[in-house]
Amino acid sequence: MYIAAPLIAFVISFLICLCAIYFTEKHNIFLDSHDSLKPQKVHNTSTSRAGGLGIFCGAILMCADYFPFALFFLLAGFVTFAGGLVEDFRGTLSPKIRLLIQSLSAVLGIFLFNALIFDIGIPWHLPFAISVLFTIFAVVGSINAVNIIDGFNGLASGISIMVLISLCLCAYMVGDMQILYISLIVLCASLGFLVLNFPKGKIFLGDGGAYFLGFCIVEIAILISQRHEQISSWFVLCIMIYPVYEVLFSAYRRKRKGLSPLYPDKMHLHTVIFRKITKNNYKTSILIWILAAPFIFIPLLYMWHTKLLAATVLLFILLYNLIYFRLVKSRMR
Repeated sequence: MYIAAPLIAFVISFLICLCAIYFTEKHNIFLDSHDSLKPQKVHNTSTSRAGGLGIFCGAILMCADYFPFALFFLLAGFVTFAGGLVEDFRGTLSPKIRLLIQSLSAVLGIFLFNALIFDIGIPWHLPFAISVLFTIFAVVGSINAVNIIDGFNGLASGISIMVLISLCLCAYMVGDMQILYISLIVLCASLGFLVLNFPKGKIFLGDGGAYFLGFCIVEIAILISQRHEQISSWFVLCIMIYPVYEVLFSAYRRKRKGLSPLYPDKMHLHTVIFRKITKNNYKTSILIWILAAPFIFIPLLYMWHTKLLAATVLLFILLYNLIYFRLVKSRMR
């Protein structure tokens, strides 16, 4: 079952995504309308937003070998997944309700399976209360980070899959079979969705799928970095730096303009690249995969070296800002 479960997770996710496409066409449920007024919309046909349902159902296979830990993991993830599914079905939730639901998932992760950040690369551990608050902030931020880059076919799921591959390799290198197995299950379930989403966009991840993927990635990353002293907590930030910095930069950019950081716009890096360089949906995703890949995989070579990892994070931020502002200034001219 240890080898078969990831393959079965792929098949289950793929089949449920196919069913979601069929039911969306027949009954118009979980429909992302092509005439939506969302500022980040780029698709021209109405499409199912239920891709997350396939990923979640495929991920249930993680219970095959690690019960009850996997059950607790899924229970915490289900809370934020369900909140996203409501958004996919009804349209939207208020930002406050959304953040409350995501915070509840983070709290469940802390108390059900000890996904708590207490080591942040300084000589002493954080006090418990500060650890809890910092963990909630990190989990909620990561959930929204994956959602904020979900703008083109395969972008969010492709980046998430690369991060999961990096986590799988990391878990293998330190001999953590539990984390390796769970990462592999989520990875294969995500692939079952990706083959239908990329390049043609037959189904979308939706808020439920983006939230669930963001939750899985950050919880797995927290667990592996806090369990193994040889892995710097900066390794987690490093491999997730693209979506994390995207959400931080977007919040800063909107706040500077007097706008709420919780509402969407069309000035993300991926939308600017789409308008100025690729002018193509799936080619935008490929270009960003290429740009992000070195920062996801190369840090595996020095995942214990905090200073090198911090330098890598800084390098990404410098490159991001250089690319972004050059493109925006070019657009203004």
